[in-house]
Amino acid sequence: MRKLLLFIGMSALSMACSSDAATSDDSSSQGLVTIACSTTNEITVTRTDVNCTIPTAEEFSLRIEGISLQYDSSWQTIAAFNADNYLNAGSYKAVVEAGDITEEGYDKATFRGEQTFTVAAREQTSVDIKAYIANSLVKVDLTDNFRRYFTGGWQLTLTTAAGNSFDVSTPSDQPIFMAPESFSITGKATKQPNTSGGSGIEVVLPEMSRDRLAAQTLYTVTFDVSTAGGATLEILLNDTPVESITIDNELNDNAQ
Repeated sequence: MRKLLLFIGMSALSMACSSDAATSDDSSSQGLVTIACSTTNEITVTRTDVNCTIPTAEEFSLRIEGISLQYDSSWQTIAAFNADNYLNAGSYKAVVEAGDITEEGYDKATFRGEQTFTVAAREQTSVDIKAYIANSLVKVDLTDNFRRYFTGGWQLTLTTAAGNSFDVSTPSDQPIFMAPESFSITGKATKQPNTSGGSGIEVVLPEMSRDRLAAQTLYTVTFDVSTAGGATLEILLNDTPVESITIDNELNDNAQ
């Protein structure tokens, strides 16, 4: 985990894009606000760190929304903040974000964090925000049994809800970062011939899909052939099996 200390002052006149101003600009009703932001590349459940590029302080945008009063201001970069900024007394929510959730792929992590806070008049308020990985992550693994059974090779394609496709035929240690929505995997493979010297038999693997993905979660999809005459597609979430699909009927000499 890499901590980025961002001490930021806030005022309605500090290069922000404000759609609504606070209800009062009386300095006697204002308080000084400082924000400290930290990032973590930890994945939930397993509590392990994932290898990805950690954003710098300058890459985080910031948005402040009023809760108890009308206020909404945003800044494209943290560096745009002035160190001597104030907010009117009241409750707020701060949101920090780095990256673009629509840009999916390897090492395409988006970080996001939010924190509510309350400003008291003529007092200093310190706000600590931790930014987490906002993506879902997917990896594809193939067992040795799968590789031995499909001696003629295989082609696997992962498609996200946004329509982005990735060739996952060759497993990678790096996960694919995607929006936390859904994905599907389709493919075909060529199994060993029934007779010596015969041609390999190409079969279409059944589509595997998963929806309602969670952010900051790694999904590992494992393809396995459990027996010589059949195949089992096993889905694992954080190394825990959550679903098995038997595809014996697809793996036969007549499959197209």
